[in-house]
Amino acid sequence: METSAAEKFMARARAMRDAAVASGDQPYGAVVVRGGELIVSAPSQVVVTTDPTAHAEMAALRAAALALGRADLDGCTLYSTSRPCPMCETAAAWAGIERMIHGDALHDAGRPRVRRC
Repeated sequence: METSAAEKFMARARAMRDAAVASGDQPYGAVVVRGGELIVSAPSQVVVTTDPTAHAEMAALRAAALALGRADLDGCTLYSTSRPCPMCETAAAWAGIERMIHGDALHDAGRPRVRRC
């Protein structure tokens, strides 16, 4: 993927991070992209929903599954403002996410793996 497209998607993830902070939540944001198109974006919602699993990545995965009408997110890329935690990476692996890109440096963490929490 060309850098300008990756930068655009990460800018959207950062906007979600800023929205999370503005709402009183933790500073994280994530987006799911498929075929070069933004599918969904989500801020962290842990504090505002009192749900310890409502990380930005989890919210984005849930929203993407709903938007696409299927739990299989094969062919999708997860962009997040920081490296996904073990819970989020494992969920991304179970969902079939193809690649994870994180941080301002656009670090390509590759295909997610099932990690021990």
